[in-house]
Amino acid sequence: MMQERRRKEPPPSASPTREQVKVPSHYWEDLSKKDPGELAVQGQGEIFSRDSIIIPFLGREILADPKDRCLKSLRAEQWERIDYPLLELIFLVYLLNVGPEPLLNEMISKNELKEAHFFQGPHELRIAPLLERYGNDPLAFTQAAKILGARDLEFADASFTIHAFPKVPLHYLLWEGDEEFAPRLSVLFDRTVEKHLPADAIWGTVTLVTDALLRSPNLPY
Repeated sequence: MMQERRRKEPPPSASPTREQVKVPSHYWEDLSKKDPGELAVQGQGEIFSRDSIIIPFLGREILADPKDRCLKSLRAEQWERIDYPLLELIFLVYLLNVGPEPLLNEMISKNELKEAHFFQGPHELRIAPLLERYGNDPLAFTQAAKILGARDLEFADASFTIHAFPKVPLHYLLWEGDEEFAPRLSVLFDRTVEKHLPADAIWGTVTLVTDALLRSPNLPY
């Protein structure tokens, strides 16, 4: 019953301070001024039309359409609008900020980020729900991740790399709990992550992935 309730709840739409997420209209205006070809190269997506682009997100193709000012996903061979403010906001931030730097394939923790001080208090990475759900079930954790396109790592009791965006891989390491120790979960980043996302968008990306791992495979997009 608990899993059913989680699936029926709307996707998170709040900022770290619990304020409702609002997507600034000028973000779409700024995106419409960018060259889709350049965006496709830097963001590692593909051009869909003269002014729209497809970017992979958690193993799914998401269309950013500046003309209609919305994100769309392909369902039953039709592109349908996505009503998910946090995803829309973080998606636009990625497209507006992604740089030319390639991945270094070097894992670092949040404490090694230049903006490490940001991830405290209300800005703590939202991983507690994952520990509650999967802390004693690493197999289920891995299965949920593989539905989202994750690939295995050889660490901890369960570990994998999952690409939120093409240039924003997240590395999850779970140590299963037992009678003596509580379960532990670490999220690591590629050293280049701050080249493509500011700190608040990194927080938002982890929140989106947490939600996806809890809902997998019943995603709202």
